[in-house]
Amino acid sequence: MDGPSIMTAPGAVSMSPTSPMSSRQGGGAKRKRSTGVGGLESSPGSFVDDEHGDDKKRQPGVKRACNECRQQKLRCDVIQDPFQSCSRCRRLKLDCKIESNFKRVGKRSKHAEMEKEIERLRRNVAKAKQQGFALDAAGDDDDTLVSPATQNTPYAHTRNPSLMGSDEAVSSLLHLKRGGAYNAPQYAYELDGIRLTEEDTAHLFNEFFAFYHPFLPFLNSQQPPDQYYQQHALLFWTIVAVAARRYSPPNAPDLLNHLSAPLTRYLWTTIGEVPSSYFVVKAMCLLCAWPLPTSTTASDPTHILTGVMMKTATGIGLHRPNHIQDFSRVSVELNKEQLSDRVTTWAVCNIVAQNVGTGYGQPASSLYDWTLALRAGDDNVLKLSPELEARLQIERFCDKVSKEMYSNASDPRGVAGDEHRAMLMRIYRRDYAELQALILSQRLGTVVNLHLKAAALHMRLAGFFDSSTTPGYMDDLMGLWRTATAFLDEVLESSQAKSPGAKQGGNLLQYATNYIQQMLVAAGFTVLKLIRSFFAKTVDFQRGRNLFHATVAAIRRTSVVHNDLQWRLAELMVQMWNGARLEHSNPTLHPQDDSPVHVDDSLQLKVRCRHSMSLVFDSVWRWREEYQAQGRGTLESIKQTNLESANESSESSTHLDSTLMPAQALTSGMLHANGNNTNNNNNNNNNNNGGLTPNATALSATSSAPNSMLGGLSYGETNYDFFDPQNWMLDGLLDFNYSYVPPMEGT
Repeated sequence: MDGPSIMTAPGAVSMSPTSPMSSRQGGGAKRKRSTGVGGLESSPGSFVDDEHGDDKKRQPGVKRACNECRQQKLRCDVIQDPFQSCSRCRRLKLDCKIESNFKRVGKRSKHAEMEKEIERLRRNVAKAKQQGFALDAAGDDDDTLVSPATQNTPYAHTRNPSLMGSDEAVSSLLHLKRGGAYNAPQYAYELDGIRLTEEDTAHLFNEFFAFYHPFLPFLNSQQPPDQYYQQHALLFWTIVAVAARRYSPPNAPDLLNHLSAPLTRYLWTTIGEVPSSYFVVKAMCLLCAWPLPTSTTASDPTHILTGVMMKTATGIGLHRPNHIQDFSRVSVELNKEQLSDRVTTWAVCNIVAQNVGTGYGQPASSLYDWTLALRAGDDNVLKLSPELEARLQIERFCDKVSKEMYSNASDPRGVAGDEHRAMLMRIYRRDYAELQALILSQRLGTVVNLHLKAAALHMRLAGFFDSSTTPGYMDDLMGLWRTATAFLDEVLESSQAKSPGAKQGGNLLQYATNYIQQMLVAAGFTVLKLIRSFFAKTVDFQRGRNLFHATVAAIRRTSVVHNDLQWRLAELMVQMWNGARLEHSNPTLHPQDDSPVHVDDSLQLKVRCRHSMSLVFDSVWRWREEYQAQGRGTLESIKQTNLESANESSESSTHLDSTLMPAQALTSGMLHANGNNTNNNNNNNNNNNGGLTPNATALSATSSAPNSMLGGLSYGETNYDFFDPQNWMLDGLLDFNYSYVPPMEGT
């Protein structure tokens, strides 16, 4: 014998697969594949050696591979007599055995059966929920469906509703021992300790689709919350966070405050997962449109999140829905509904990206490609709804204005030259007139009209970049004035209108996107800057003053949390108005004055790198510079502002200079909108200092301020943080107070 062999059956010689060939007799034996019992083919590792050559009758096949190795079609070194487990089973800690009737099971068929079983169970659970049954979360091992007749009773937590007497007492004691309580709410969803019942979740989703969804109508309002949760938990909790801006359910008071930190952590953890999900892109769209509240622009990640959103969308092929398999490792076939949903989501990504770019004064991350091109005769699957198609055309126009006006490669700040800008303005005015006629003829509603007027304001704000010697300078300023007042009139009118999806209560302005709020601030600063300059002689000063008052009230109404960025900007605008009473110090505004208008360069901007939003950042810088230059208080003294005084100043700052303003200028709706101060009847007219520092004598209404608080000052040698001047000015004035949330209207 040439090598060791192991006898497994009479007349048969076996050897380990790793040992050399042995036991050759009669000129050598051939290795043959054997046939098992019942005609089953043995595994590749099973063979017999014929000791007597081909002239002898072949012995019956002997199974040499264990069940586990046969299932995987692997060679096996199991020893049958005496039985010893194979090395693979020992290594993987598997049950090594040999059965004569073993048959291989296909994984695909097994998985298909399991998927069918899971789907069947899900349908049964859904039918039970529709009939009123609820999941009993008190079970130790599994969830139990509780009958609707017993789920609201004091003993709804019991596993068996028929338990009575001593059994019920024992069950109740066990339930209390586990931490349960009678009539305790059954929580269905949880995120880092934030728990929601199904009833609260239903209210929040109704709130979202009634008030917020009309601004970005790309989700399915008929889809239940649980299905959104199954698609992706981030999308579910994002919808909850947006809805919680104005509504807190009874079982989760101050929901937005408590949800902000866990949702932020979950967001950035999810973004780090690669590959990402299509539903994560939807969640980022919502978070970019309605960011979590923040007190400074430095802590606002929206601009960064927008870039992540667009890169994630293109990474999963959302911009090529007809060729989605090019971005996947497996073949993907989309039905018409899935294809239409992806085209709609890609359009919303570009709308949101353009809004963020325009509102933050930064280059937009939008990508208007073939998928979003408007072509006649296309398949209906690739077509958008009329509202989204109109919004997309508006944002295309804004993108064209930004790229041509503020992306001049030959200018260090990117701003087009005066002559080039004047030529572009004439072209864009004509393009906008055509776009306006097209969209208004479709009568698509208030939301579309708001964005249409916001696009006109974005275009006209380039007038502040002109010099006084630019041809048509006064005409451009007049066009800017009319555009700003038209936008504000539309916003203030919509603030009294009901949201399109709401059956009762809730005005449109309270639920507007962050972009509309930013354009509202820009329009307010525009009115303030124009009526405090030589241009005031050419317009109705009284109308401008009243419109500015209403704008401040509207900005404060958009505030979600007390002392958030919108609130602070409103208080800042109050101080800028009260810091210099132009109508007292400027004799050119007297009705008897008919002298010609003296045009100068006081309206030109120092901050010119933030596109159309340069006005907002420039106004904030000038306010800070002037208050320091005039010795009206340093940053350290402003930091000592009493936080409680902000509430007291709110009502006084709402009416601003009430001694000069007619009573009809403020409606009861504006005062009612300031819900934080409905109980503060501060009628002391001696305090006209405005919002942030009502006790500071340096901000007295009688202070000797220059005629134009926004112009005439040059920057010093101070080191400025151009990326976030609002933060440098606002940060530290008031601590951001998340512990106080103003009462919401319409809830």
